[in-house]
Amino acid sequence: MTELHLWLRHEVRSTERRTPIVPHDARRLVDAGVELTVEESPQRIFEAREYEAAGARIVPAGSWVSAPPDAVILGLKELPEEPAELVHRHVFFGHAYKRQPGAAGLLGRFAAGGGTLLDLEYLVDDQGRRLAAFGFWAGYLGAALAVLQHRGRLTAPLRPTDKDRLDETLVRAPGDEDFSALVVGALGRSGRGARVAFATAGVDPDCWDLAETRDLDRRALLDHDVMINCVLATTPVPPFVREEDLDDPARRLRTLSDVTCDVGSPLNVLPVYDRTTEWTDPVRRLRKEPPLDLIAIDNLPSLLPRESSDDFSAALLPQLLDFGAGGPWGRCRDRFRQACRELGLADGESGDA
Repeated sequence: MTELHLWLRHEVRSTERRTPIVPHDARRLVDAGVELTVEESPQRIFEAREYEAAGARIVPAGSWVSAPPDAVILGLKELPEEPAELVHRHVFFGHAYKRQPGAAGLLGRFAAGGGTLLDLEYLVDDQGRRLAAFGFWAGYLGAALAVLQHRGRLTAPLRPTDKDRLDETLVRAPGDEDFSALVVGALGRSGRGARVAFATAGVDPDCWDLAETRDLDRRALLDHDVMINCVLATTPVPPFVREEDLDDPARRLRTLSDVTCDVGSPLNVLPVYDRTTEWTDPVRRLRKEPPLDLIAIDNLPSLLPRESSDDFSAALLPQLLDFGAGGPWGRCRDRFRQACRELGLADGESGDA
């Protein structure tokens, strides 16, 4: 591995409790010769002193803007709106390659500063499989919240917890009625998480994947009480639920949980809402009669921040220890360059990988 300076930044979103690198794995990076700088962050599930004990240097939140040019800035969710020009290599989930709202603006900031986006969604192996993902926990929580909402036990605002406490609320209680559930995208990471949550809740869902969605039986879909969408479309497909389906008086569907949250993208398979829901108000009623409730939270795993961070960090660590210009990181860089070209932007970059 070439000499690497990683800079773990504070997350600006107040509900983001996760981290891409946990203290245990921070120690392994430092022992391998990585220079590790960690920003203070009041909401991060792990305290700064834990990283300091692992050998990291602690700096104030937001100081990455003045980090050395060769530092690789590591985060998870969106950057603050400033600076207008991004000069570093940034590793995070950019959500900027499928024409999502704000995508052109973000990529324009990289082009203006000569920086690079190494998007974690596109950190893949030779077969295109994601190497580090939060999918299992996103699916788990998407199904868990749907169960609690359908059973009338979901309370707001949502608060981070741990899996044992969450599972206690999912266990079927006397008086809980049976309901039918559907997981779409059931064979992926998110789908597997959703199925495990349903099992904890005593629910046996129908499971659909490519075979069932290729020739979609929309009437069968709408004939479930609860649906969890775990499909991350990469090419345009007919929507699973349409506006006219919401107004169908025969619709049985009452609770819709969209784990993917591809709102605003032309690849969105649920184009029936225009904004995500929040921790403060996690459920939006799309129709009053028949009622239909939507849950669409785009950082679900942050509700189980310790478990989800531990899993993600364990998967990301080998990639960071092998950080370089080729392999998965080279594919990330190439995808960034492609996205810039598609928008007619220059992609002058600040170094390898």
